[in-house]
Amino acid sequence: MSRLRFGVFLAPFHTAGQNPTLAIDRDLALMEHLDRLGYDEAWIGEHHSAGTEIIAAPEIFIAAAAQRTRHIRLGTGVTSLSYHNPLWVADRMVLLDHLTRGRVMLGVGPGSLPTDSAMIGLDPTDTRELLDDNLDIVLRLLRGESVTAQTRTHTLVDARLQLRPYTEPRFEVAVAAVASPTGPRLAGRHGLGLLSIGATLTADGFDALAHHWNVMEERAATYGTEVDRAAWRLVGIMHVAETREQAARDVEHGIEPWFRYFQKVAAFPQMGVQGGDLKEMIDFVRGSGIGVIGTVEDAKAQVRRLLDQSGGFGAMLLMAHEWADPAATNRSYELIAQHVMPEFQGQARPTLDAAARASEVRADYAQAQLTAVARMTDKYRAEANIKD
Repeated sequence: MSRLRFGVFLAPFHTAGQNPTLAIDRDLALMEHLDRLGYDEAWIGEHHSAGTEIIAAPEIFIAAAAQRTRHIRLGTGVTSLSYHNPLWVADRMVLLDHLTRGRVMLGVGPGSLPTDSAMIGLDPTDTRELLDDNLDIVLRLLRGESVTAQTRTHTLVDARLQLRPYTEPRFEVAVAAVASPTGPRLAGRHGLGLLSIGATLTADGFDALAHHWNVMEERAATYGTEVDRAAWRLVGIMHVAETREQAARDVEHGIEPWFRYFQKVAAFPQMGVQGGDLKEMIDFVRGSGIGVIGTVEDAKAQVRRLLDQSGGFGAMLLMAHEWADPAATNRSYELIAQHVMPEFQGQARPTLDAAARASEVRADYAQAQLTAVARMTDKYRAEANIKD
């Protein structure tokens, strides 16, 4: 894995009470911005409650974003598979695969907000059990099988897809993980990718990284599948500016509502962020290691730390947020694309080496240039019979 991919994980996070139409429009504009900057992929979340993560259907958002972009790959991050009829999930994703000409990816999970699943009569234990059943059905359908099955929520009778995926043999599928082995277990069993959403969100998530890969390899060996580190994605939080002081000033714009959402609204205990005021919040991010509020050098150090802890992975996904205003947020993505991504994609070293080689021979070549100019000047004078 010589080239580390970079992308974003867009929940999204928008402060409750603002204009949702404009907030979603900013999300689409972000996709265009990332596409121009050369980011590899973006994963879009599905949520239905709590007023902050306001994209209910990532497939619809992806369809809109695909029309505005050219290169970036777009995934559901994640489809809450336990909420849906698995036949329709597979069917919609195959359609998206055709509409995007192979730029779509399917990320699946049980759903992270209990306030979502409660509205359809499911609790967190139900959703995790349904994920196992529904994922198996989706994969069978994508292989072209006919499926007859009874789950707790749906009945399928000789169900099959009428279209083959555009991507051969199918688009990429990844399973979400926070700290528990549930995601790695399913990914290993089916030979799928892994989305480590909790890679830096908690100390447990960071400490579990190497263990997650061990679980995947053990399950793959048990079921005779193969897993690939290139299909492993780690999600982390960053805001980058020219100086650490500027980065801290930038995030004063919107870090507090983000913290309050996890502290007081979302029933998502894995995200145990701490901090009573702005300074404490910024200090917590920096001191706990859950993210970066700093410079490109801080961002590079965080990526190296994750590579070391995990043993290697395929993509670094930046958790999208609005800690800073749109201009500073866009600038952060630009700085990362300009200075961090080349470090891990094999593009920084060749230009540095070329500059070093040129520097070593500069004096000799500069003198050769001066000698050549003098020689041609003398030659011209001779031809034109010019006398001093």
